[in-house]
Amino acid sequence: MTDNTCGARCARLCTRDGLAEVLATDRGLLHWRAMRSLGDAGLAEHAVQETLLRGWRSCHDYDSRKGSVRTWLSAIEHNVIVDIVRARSVRPGDVGWDDITEVSVCGKPDFADGLVDGLLVDQLLARLPEPQRAAVTEVILHDRGYREVAADFGIPIGTVKTRVHYALRSLRQLPEVA
Repeated sequence: MTDNTCGARCARLCTRDGLAEVLATDRGLLHWRAMRSLGDAGLAEHAVQETLLRGWRSCHDYDSRKGSVRTWLSAIEHNVIVDIVRARSVRPGDVGWDDITEVSVCGKPDFADGLVDGLLVDQLLARLPEPQRAAVTEVILHDRGYREVAADFGIPIGTVKTRVHYALRSLRQLPEVA
């Protein structure tokens, strides 16, 4: 966990003691600011973790002449929050537990239900353009990462994300099938 390449321009986040100090002194402030900006405890925690991760990764870029470690982390957190807000504004919203109306009592669906669901998924996927269908199949159905799929397809990761986004948006707009 120690990075000896940081030298004099080190925020000390790459050391156990430095990270512990930041967690003890600044984590609460970072969480409060993220919560105030995002309005969601889970997203706020994600923002704090991402802030600390980015700080840890760029520990050697810290310049004490420009401000304290707290100020530096606050600037990183601002960028993280902007990224989260932007991502949420262009992506469909998440479904929460309150939005789920049906709960399975049985636990495990039987073979016939699985077969019907599979046929329904095939019908819905058939309505998508091939590039979107391929992206959704790999990312959603096969549970593969965007980066991995992009490498396999030989396209940028952003293209895979865009294809999945538009495919899911198209599927949400289709009339419900009984």
